Amino acid sequence: MAADAELNLSFIEKKLGTVGRIAYYAGLVGLYSLIPLIKNDLGAIAGGFLEGLGVHPERIVEIEEFGDFSSSLHGIIGLVLGLLLVFRTNSSYARWWEARKLWGKLVNISRNMAIKFRELTNFTKQELRELADLLVAFPEALRDHLREDDDFSMFPELEQIDPPPRHIPAYIADLIYRRVIGWKRSGMIDGDELRIIDSETRELMEICGACERIRRTRLSPSYRTFVRHCITLYLLTLPWGLVKEFELWTVPMTVIMAYFMIGIEVIAHSVEEPFGLDEDDLDLDGLCITIRSTVNEILDRFGSQEQTQA
Repeated sequence: MAADAELNLSFIEKKLGTVGRIAYYAGLVGLYSLIPLIKNDLGAIAGGFLEGLGVHPERIVEIEEFGDFSSSLHGIIGLVLGLLLVFRTNSSYARWWEARKLWGKLVNISRNMAIKFRELTNFTKQELRELADLLVAFPEALRDHLREDDDFSMFPELEQIDPPPRHIPAYIADLIYRRVIGWKRSGMIDGDELRIIDSETRELMEICGACERIRRTRLSPSYRTFVRHCITLYLLTLPWGLVKEFELWTVPMTVIMAYFMIGIEVIAHSVEEPFGLDEDDLDLDGLCITIRSTVNEILDRFGSQEQTQA
C-alpha cells in the first residue's frame, strides 16, 4: 500500500483536496464563532431580566461579559504562533524542494549515462536497449520504493530470485555496476572510461539514500502536535476576543483567520511528504516518463546514425 501522508482523512476530505479541506475546516470554525454571538444576545436578554429583579448593574455587566477576552491578547498570541508557523512551513518546503532537486539530478544522470554507454562502448543497438531498460527501471523502482508499493510485475525476472530482493533500486544499481565492471575486466573500456562512467553510476544509490532520508525522517511529532494545539487554542478563543468589538463581523473575520492559520498547517503537512500521490506531491510518474522518453530518444538517434553509416 502506498504510504501517503494523508492517512486518516474521511471520504469527504479526500474529495475536497487540499484547498477544499482548508475551506471546510475554516467553515467549521466559522460555525463555532456563532456561539459568542448567541451568548451576547442571550446575555443582553438575561441582563434586562436581572435588572428587573434589582441585581446590581456591575454584577450584570460581569455576567454579560463572561467568557470574553481582550483582542490585544490574541495579537500577542498570534505573533508567537506566526513564528512557529513560519518555521513549520520553511522546514516542510525545504524537504519538498530538496526532493525535487534530487529527482532533477536523477533525470540528468540517466541522460548522461545513456549517452556515455552509447559513445564509450561498441554495443549494438539491441544491447544498448537492454542497458536502457535498466536505466529506465531504476527511477521507476525508486518511485515505487519511496511509496512503499514495490511492483514486482514490472520486473518479472526478480520474482525468480529466491529470496527476491527487498530493495529493488539497490538491486538494479548492482546490475548496472556488474555490467560496467564486466566491461572493464573484458577490456571493452579502460580505466579512464570507467571513471567517466562511474561518476554518474555511483550517484544512483546516493540519490536513493537521500530520498529515503527525506521519506523516513519527518519533522518531530512533538513539534507538529504542539503547533496544532497552539492553532486550536488560538482559534477556539479568537471569536470570544472579537465579539465585543466586531459583533456580527466576528464570524467572517474568524473564518478568514482560520483559513490562513489552518491553511499554513495543512499545506505544510501535505508537502512534508513529497513522494506520495497527493496533489501537492512531486509528479514522480511524469519524471519517470521524462527519463524513459529521453533515454529512448538517445538510442533512436544511435539507430539513425547506424543506418546513415551503413
